[in-house]
Amino acid sequence: MAETDVFVALADPTRRRLVEVMHDGESSVTELAEHVDIEQPGVSRHLRILKDAGFVNVRADGRRRMYSLRPEPFEELAEWMRRYAHEEVDRVERLAAFVEDSHDQEEPR
Repeated sequence: MAETDVFVALADPTRRRLVEVMHDGESSVTELAEHVDIEQPGVSRHLRILKDAGFVNVRADGRRRMYSLRPEPFEELAEWMRRYAHEEVDRVERLAAFVEDSHDQEEPR
């Protein structure tokens, strides 16, 4: 179970940028720091938050730590969003039907 809420983890623009960079493949902290406006210790803190939320895998490569994205949390997030998007589409369709029925029932002037 993730320790950090997924929405909190992805709310920060720096963390979203790190996710975008890791989408292209595994990266070291040094490589990731080249893509954001913060130093390596700050990148490490952001990566720890992403890891705690379940978004990131880390593996040792000698003295370096290599970070990559885990697909599962993104799939779960997409499923959650589809469920709510589906409910919203249903609401809009009901509203459209109501407006159309109301318009059809109006008397001509």
